[in-house]
Amino acid sequence: MQDTPLSLLPPIVAIAIAIWRKNAMLALLCGMVLCFFMAANFQPVESVTNSVLGLLNVFSSLSNLYIVSFSLLIGALVTLMNQSGAVNGFIALLARLNLVKNSRQAALLPTIVGTSIFTDTNLSMFTSGMASQKLFDQHKLGRARLAYLIDSTCAPISILFLINGWGAYVLGLLDGYDFTDPVGILIGTIGYNFYAIIAVMMAYYTAYSGKVYGPMKTDNSIISSDNNHHVNHSAPAIIMWLPLLALLVMTLSLLWFTGNGDLRRGSGSFSVFWAIVSALILLICLIKAQRLMSFREICKHSFKGIKHMAPAVAILVLSFAFGDAIKELGTGIYVSQLLNVEVPQYFIAPILFLAAAFMAFATGTSWGTFAILVPIAVPIAQQTGLPVEFLVAAVLGGGIFGDHASPISDTTVVASIASGCDHFEHVKTQLPYALVGAALTMLIYLLIGLSL
Repeated sequence: MQDTPLSLLPPIVAIAIAIWRKNAMLALLCGMVLCFFMAANFQPVESVTNSVLGLLNVFSSLSNLYIVSFSLLIGALVTLMNQSGAVNGFIALLARLNLVKNSRQAALLPTIVGTSIFTDTNLSMFTSGMASQKLFDQHKLGRARLAYLIDSTCAPISILFLINGWGAYVLGLLDGYDFTDPVGILIGTIGYNFYAIIAVMMAYYTAYSGKVYGPMKTDNSIISSDNNHHVNHSAPAIIMWLPLLALLVMTLSLLWFTGNGDLRRGSGSFSVFWAIVSALILLICLIKAQRLMSFREICKHSFKGIKHMAPAVAILVLSFAFGDAIKELGTGIYVSQLLNVEVPQYFIAPILFLAAAFMAFATGTSWGTFAILVPIAVPIAQQTGLPVEFLVAAVLGGGIFGDHASPISDTTVVASIASGCDHFEHVKTQLPYALVGAALTMLIYLLIGLSL
């Protein structure tokens, strides 16, 4: 059953359930249980036991524990920044600097902010969106354009800079393949992640040139006043930017320290965990120093932020467990052998990109897509001799495109809320840009495949 056509059944079932129910958590759970059911020769008791053990085994890895903890704590960090008024203070600082004097500068503001705050996509979107709404209205720029600019920078930039939960997550998926330099492979995906690069370039072109295409030419976006993340009071901007700066500096410093002077060989999971702990402690100290919140309020909002991240972390844990399960079943090895025989090598990256794009578009999440396809892409690379970075980047780029273009994606919804734009207006006006980026990416992958 292992390394046979039947090993394809769990990912196929997971994809089908994800499309049918639009629920990544249920899809990953069913796929994982089916993996263990097949591995146990369809013995129900043994398969249930192995499924539970498979989930518990995720926490036996210290690296996984670091990544899960980081993902929960980033929710506390973002919530405290918002509830303390630090985000509003940052927005007020931008207004006082009076850097925006024309429509081009108004459009460039959220684009630059979106590429600058790459530690968390939601924080980036809300900051750049809320900082720009009034400016866009003043310069008669549509809210759909604002939604497009922040959606096309915040999410793609997170998969390019990788000093965040995205990077830690992908690093966790690469764990277990006995790579001597997994951080180096992760960094190597950046140069091959053409969809994310093109998306950011198109956003900057749109902001600088002022030219728009497709439905965005007749943008009639509806301004929404429904913003559950709005906080009335304001706090000094340093309370927001100093912890973010500390997060960046600590991550890089710990990567250098654990890698004995080589950032690529550092422990990514260890680095991001202690960096987020340090940033959170610094944020709490700043909040207390300014007497913005009581200790009880800090605890309350921290737990609220952690609770908000719980569903994403549940998907994270299931992703790790499912990835381990299909590796044990040999799905990746079988697919790699199949593609090596049946598919020309120059088609492999475009096929992986399309598969990831379809899955992420249908489910609205790229992380579940990464969990299913990264364990398939790595063995294909090992079997065919294609660069691991190349094929993993194809999966990452396809997942970002699907997540970017999907109307049920959380990033698409957050971009609509943060910009005050009608959600389906945002989806309609953004989709042509995403499709152009995907088409160019497919062409580049094909050309690289031919050259390799």
